[in-house]
Amino acid sequence: MTHTPPSSGQYPPLVSSALAKASRRLLPGLFILYIIAYLDRINVSFAALAMNQDIGLGSEAYGLGAGIFFLGYVLFEIPSNLILNKVGARRWIARIMVSWGLATVALATVWEPKSFMTLRFLLGAAEAGFFPGIILYLTYWFPTGVRARAVALFMTATPVAGLIGSPVSGWIMQMHGMMGLAGWRWLFILEGLPAVVLGVLVWLLLPDSPAQAAWLEPDERDALEAQLNAERAAVAASHLSGLRQGLTSPRVWLLGFVYFCSVLAMYALVMWLPQIVGAITGGDAFSVGLDVMVAYGFACVGMVAIGASSDRFHERRWHLTGSFCLCLSGMLTLTKAASLPAVLTGASLAAMGIWGMLGPFWGLATSYMTGAAAAAGIALINSMGNLGGFLGPYVMGWIKANTGGFTEGFLIVAGLIVLGAVPVLLMRPAGGVPQGRGD
Repeated sequence: MTHTPPSSGQYPPLVSSALAKASRRLLPGLFILYIIAYLDRINVSFAALAMNQDIGLGSEAYGLGAGIFFLGYVLFEIPSNLILNKVGARRWIARIMVSWGLATVALATVWEPKSFMTLRFLLGAAEAGFFPGIILYLTYWFPTGVRARAVALFMTATPVAGLIGSPVSGWIMQMHGMMGLAGWRWLFILEGLPAVVLGVLVWLLLPDSPAQAAWLEPDERDALEAQLNAERAAVAASHLSGLRQGLTSPRVWLLGFVYFCSVLAMYALVMWLPQIVGAITGGDAFSVGLDVMVAYGFACVGMVAIGASSDRFHERRWHLTGSFCLCLSGMLTLTKAASLPAVLTGASLAAMGIWGMLGPFWGLATSYMTGAAAAAGIALINSMGNLGGFLGPYVMGWIKANTGGFTEGFLIVAGLIVLGAVPVLLMRPAGGVPQGRGD
């Protein structure tokens, strides 16, 4: 992954130098953390290829268990982000990572549906606040003019996790029988332990803010802090800065609805794609993983290209709208897909749109908030998105259990994508922050 520093013409030289260093020092590490986080969310989609039969898990129960992760996340997300804002990113992100890693390893012990659902819920509660915490953390380092690119580079970890993790998960599943354990149990163990190790490294190495970064020169720290403080003051003067504002603003709730629709589409797709592909090909877990890689590859391309274009043209809304259109075309394709090429075409278009919207979306959302409003507002938006993460897999599972297919499920997702695009088109740009034309 390439971490492109901001243009030297966009900010004063000292700010540009500091941003280039922050991009090189922070984004690769945060990228790796999010790869592990995303793998520990979605590895259940590969475990299900064998686990469902072993523990007596039907389609509807699997959908509920896959989605219940997000209910645990939602319940603890806003308090978690407010704590991070008070105690600092280093301590709190380290705590989150160690606890979710242990919860993932514990999933290797499930023996029936109730234990599976309980541990998935606890996994969500343990990870609560990680993603919105990182988004908040990025606002401590990257001004609005380069934030969409920073967010997109960080969040490219999710399609890369699918790109790398799909065949790796399939390969781990082939360890079936080693030391008397099923392959899916090895999957949870081997993909949970890295989070514990990385959590310790976060505690030791992550600076909370530019002021604590020993790798910045003093004049670079001062220049970057001055730039960020000027933007925060502009946002505070004209937009949201207080805790209550972050939780009650209609704009935050509209953004939350947009994110709800996109995350619902994401997890409706990724939690079922391996089983959809496996049903068509009849292949083993490793070959299914190789096929699923295709969609994640297109997601990577869409995410980086759309995020970079959004920053280059200082524009968010039309990039978001175009991303929703890509997702809509993919979902409609999936309603008619009956062959592997058709499924992968639909999944790839949908993935390009879903992941492509994330950089512009968070660039837009964070331009309206600062301070306690940002901590609460980002967490609220992500909480609403996670409700979509719960409903997406569950609705698809319920439809599969009652109809034997996924056509109606993808039609429902397509309809919600259309609804999610409406607030984006109606939303006005944030004033008081230099973001360029058309944002």
